[in-house]
Amino acid sequence: MAVSAAMDVGLKRIGLALCLDGKTVLPQPAILRKNRDQAAREVDAFLREWGVERLVVGLPEEGKDAEAMGRRIRHFVSLLAFEGEVIYVDEAFTSKEAEALLKGEVKIRRDGRLDSVAAQLILERALSLLR
Repeated sequence: MAVSAAMDVGLKRIGLALCLDGKTVLPQPAILRKNRDQAAREVDAFLREWGVERLVVGLPEEGKDAEAMGRRIRHFVSLLAFEGEVIYVDEAFTSKEAEALLKGEVKIRRDGRLDSVAAQLILERALSLLR
């Protein structure tokens, strides 16, 4: 089974999720983005550490600035040294769903948990389509 990971790329944080067995997806600590080179190095280190073979990346399909953000996300992915399979999927409503799942938790916006739960939802959707 291919080790899969997902990214929810934002301007301040990059949410990460990981699936080692093709079934169970776990959110991972988010990467706080100081600049794109530092963030790309940290994402590369994460992907290498876990032996990730498939990377699922959430893209906004609609809404204000979706096209511009999509270009930024694709550019960020191009900075990675990752040589495995990259799959782009619609990330529609994953942040809202993640917010509902984390309702009542403190500082969900600033510590990256929201972003990583959104990445978890992105990866779960992608895996269900690939089965």
